[in-house]
Formats: sequence, structure tokens, C-alpha cells
Amino acid sequence: MTSRLAGLTGATVETAPAVCQSCVWWQTRGNREPDKRKWIDRAEDEWGAWGTIYRDDDGRVLGLMQYGPARLFPKAADLPAGPPSEDAVLVTCAYLITDSQPWVEQSLFLAAIGEARDKGARALEAFAYRYREGNSAAERFLVHRTVFPQDFLADFGFRTLRTSGRIELARLDLGGVQPVEAGAREKVLDVVKEAFRPTPAPAPPGG
Repeated sequence: MTSRLAGLTGATVETAPAVCQSCVWWQTRGNREPDKRKWIDRAEDEWGAWGTIYRDDDGRVLGLMQYGPARLFPKAADLPAGPPSEDAVLVTCAYLITDSQPWVEQSLFLAAIGEARDKGARALEAFAYRYREGNSAAERFLVHRTVFPQDFLADFGFRTLRTSGRIELARLDLGGVQPVEAGAREKVLDVVKEAFRPTPAPAPPGG
């Protein structure tokens, strides 16, 4: 069974977990919560799809990620280690249904990197957390995450801009990142799955 990546939009978010359909935490400025539908209309007018959603062939959602120009997410200015840079696309959150398919979040990040690069953004940024050694994959990735493991982001080439306690603002400059071809949400799956494909055991001598 293969999986599918598609843009996160007002239409596709209706298939997402309920919390993702109504959440406006990142879009909130002070105590003022925006109307989610109006925010979606603005985001799609300015940017297009504001994230990526990952489904299997049966249409079941395995995960999704929200991102877009930092100006679309005013809450980020109030966070420890913020604010994000004005020239950056900000990855705000991800929601993973299961941790049994490790390429899901990698695929979502690669899609974000490719789209940001294709749209001319100078960098991708995200808030990171320096977990203590021994935290499980479920603790680090599963369900709703608004900050991402610092070492996970470092593997993609993110560097730390500033810190506040165990929270960091991390940045990936896109000047040297190759643009991803049109329709790349599909193409990144092959790259990530290949990285996680088990290495065949060597044949026994004389076999």
C-alpha cells in the first residue's frame, strides 16, 4: 500500500483530526481568536495550501503539518525563543496518528522544505525542544506537537537561532537547498521510505 501527500487547505482539513479542524492557537493575537474560515481564506490568498496532509490509499489520515509565512501565525511572537524571522516560513505544528511508520514526519518536513524553497522563501523555521536522553518516540513525536525534537531538526540541517531554557528557535537557510519539482509531495515519499528500508541480510556463505 502506498501513501499520499496533499496540500492542507480548507477542503482537506475537514478530513483531519477534529482538534486540527478548529484549532486557532497559532493564529491568535493576544486574547483575540480569529475566525478559522476567514484565516484560511487569507492564508490561501497569500500563500496557497498552508501545510501538508498525509493519507494512505484508503483515505485514512496518518499525519499532517501546518506551515506558512511567519506573519500568518502571530502567536509565535509571544513564545519563548521567539519571534520567528520575518523572511521565514514557519512550521507551527504536526499531528501524527501513529509512530509505526517513521517516515511520516520526515516526509512532511521534506514537503515543507520543498514548498518553501519553490515559493522563494529564504528559510524554514520551527520551535525545537531539547529532550532529555531516554524519551520515547511516542513522547517526542506522537499526536499533537507544536515544538519538535532539536536533534530531529538538526538532522535536516536546522541551526539554533536563540534559546530559552530547553526551547529553541531553529532555522534552515534555503539558499543551498535544491528546489523540489512540481508534485514533489508525492516524490519525497520514495526518498524517505528508501532511507528507512531495511538492509537485506547478506547471503550465507556457499548459498
